[in-house]
Amino acid sequence: MRPATASGWTWETARDPDEVHALLCACDAHQARNYGSPTPVRNAGTTARRVRAGEVHLLRHEGEPAGMFTLSWEPPFALDPDAFPPALRPAYLGRLAVAPARLADGAPVGASCVRRALELAADNGADALRAEANPDLTDTVKLLELLGLRRHARVLTDAEGRRTVRLHKNLTPCPITASKERR
Repeated sequence: MRPATASGWTWETARDPDEVHALLCACDAHQARNYGSPTPVRNAGTTARRVRAGEVHLLRHEGEPAGMFTLSWEPPFALDPDAFPPALRPAYLGRLAVAPARLADGAPVGASCVRRALELAADNGADALRAEANPDLTDTVKLLELLGLRRHARVLTDAEGRRTVRLHKNLTPCPITASKERR
């Protein structure tokens, strides 16, 4: 099914892992050049698994891939107990990518992807949306923050030197937090 958006724009659940992986890698390479950061190493097998699971949402413009994201119920990254504020049924936003041509033309593809993720998460019963991002990609982090996600905890650096920041947005009041606030 392809829900229509504005003229020439459509959403779909991705079916072609090669197309999705090419978009993801092209966006990564573009961002690495613009920010002077290393290009992430992506696993085509993970992309194929996420496509098969129906987790990859693809925005097309006139039939061409313009942007994508994954929305999952399991965290795509390791979590420590204090990684995020409490939530009973969080959804996880990952692999947010925009075609380099769309970044250059100023179309609000990234914002459309994040808004769609928020909408789908809420429609499917999530009480929070969580994401992990490279804090050096300042435009991406700023976009997530403008759309209501808030940084949680400090910037993390792994053994390979990759930096990440965790972001979280409550979609509904969390019963765990609400019961603590009533006490």
